[in-house]
Amino acid sequence: METSKTYENYPIWVVTPSILVTFSIYFLGILITYRLGWVISIIYLGYILTMEYKLIRNDCINCYYWGKTCGFGRGRISSLFFKKGEPSNFCNNKISWKEMIPDLLVSLIPVIIGIVLLIIKFDLLLLITLFAIIALTTAGNGFVRGTLTCKYCRQRELGCPAERLFNKGK
Repeated sequence: METSKTYENYPIWVVTPSILVTFSIYFLGILITYRLGWVISIIYLGYILTMEYKLIRNDCINCYYWGKTCGFGRGRISSLFFKKGEPSNFCNNKISWKEMIPDLLVSLIPVIIGIVLLIIKFDLLLLITLFAIIALTTAGNGFVRGTLTCKYCRQRELGCPAERLFNKGK
């Protein structure tokens, strides 16, 4: 594996687009689910908040960037609410595609709802919103993770279950 420069604390110019992509996906998902009513969009928002809570509570506490500025802006947030965990727990974590389903549903739920709504009744604004959430989820996240964050991550060098999952063939 090629070793590159890692960040002790990520610069704001890396964290900002990372957070913007994430919040844009959340916002677009809320817009799409809102078409089924405000109750559905509140349930979807609750799901997002639950997933974020689980991440900063269970994973971020064990990460090298706990208490530091990570590429996704969660390391400092986690340290505000939770005590530092055990870094070896992060490295020993094993994840599979099956375990990633809850994370994937953050984007899949609004995409599926959007497709169904488009089939029922075509709406250009919904189509544009759907394309935007798909573009951000795929290309946007790919750019953030592939270009801005993961390749400069100290935790990746120490051991990252996501890196092992996505780079099995390399």
